[in-house]
Amino acid sequence: MRSNEINEDGFSALWPTHFLQRQLPNSAPANGALLSYILQQEDSYNADDHKEDLTSNYLAQDILSVDNPVIGWLKQCINKTVADYLRHCGLDYDVKWNLQAWSNINRRGDYHNVHNHPHSYLSGTYYVAIPSAQQYDRSARADLNPGAISFFDPRAQANMLAVRNDAQVEAEHRVIPTAGMLLLWPSFLHHFVHPNASDELRVSISFNVVLKWRDEYLP
Repeated sequence: MRSNEINEDGFSALWPTHFLQRQLPNSAPANGALLSYILQQEDSYNADDHKEDLTSNYLAQDILSVDNPVIGWLKQCINKTVADYLRHCGLDYDVKWNLQAWSNINRRGDYHNVHNHPHSYLSGTYYVAIPSAQQYDRSARADLNPGAISFFDPRAQANMLAVRNDAQVEAEHRVIPTAGMLLLWPSFLHHFVHPNASDELRVSISFNVVLKWRDEYLP
């Protein structure tokens, strides 16, 4: 149900936050090629003696603009997913956008603090490589969520009066990613990437969907 639709019983869904999670089919060969490309880019970047690491310097990256077959495949998949998302949200008119993307290489202990993505319409992440579950070190604390990404209710304290079976009781939506998974969400949504507790790399490609503005978008 869309936010402006009222069903036959008078119910409507107000201010919904649409979240998309899908597994790209037959992604394993592409992920191998993407991982090799990203690590080569990191080696080249480090050789230039930058002060920031490649992941931190995300504004300098534009990985989806690279003329490379596997990059082209991923860009096509992301654009298809964005189109599906907009259609699901009821945007039945032509929308144009640019993608700005960067690679994330998370080693043991690396994480991303709570943040959102200003100046964008949608944001997302594609997972290239995820440590196997048995490789995570859970000896330090029992409440660690290694490898997870958490999303938080944008309505502050909306769950304070929630009761049992109320869908608003959980203020956090946690995803355990797998290689080949693509996530897409509104850019205003705050999220947190939990620390990598493995010696294996966690590698992903994050992106923003930036609208090419047209007056037709005005409500």
